[in-house]
Amino acid sequence: QVHLVESGGGSVQAGGSLRLSCAASKYISSDYCMAWFRQSPDKEREGVAAITIAGGNTWYVDSVKGRFTISRDNANNTLYLQMNNLKTEDTAMYYCAAERTGCAWSTRRLLVDFGDWGQGTQVTVSS
Repeated sequence: QVHLVESGGGSVQAGGSLRLSCAASKYISSDYCMAWFRQSPDKEREGVAAITIAGGNTWYVDSVKGRFTISRDNANNTLYLQMNNLKTEDTAMYYCAAERTGCAWSTRRLLVDFGDWGQGTQVTVSS
């Protein structure tokens, strides 16, 4: 099991940017999949972006393509989510997740049952 701690959330105006970080408590091996999810009070939790630790292959939900970038620093066991051109609908609690069995996704959603989760960091975008 890996302990995950998110940071970098905050309040920003529409069109602004934020960079989220997720620090892992131990070495993340190449067979891991890591991802960012988000949830707002009136919506179900949704996968936002995912990345394979081994090859850096990425997946994004349609609503953030071209605006968000997921990346990882393997040496420091840290996951990032760069969020640009933020919109009010991006307002949510953002969670980092990790799963050792690797990544799988369809066009529309992640297909992984993630076992390790962080506590979340709030992102609020105002108009």
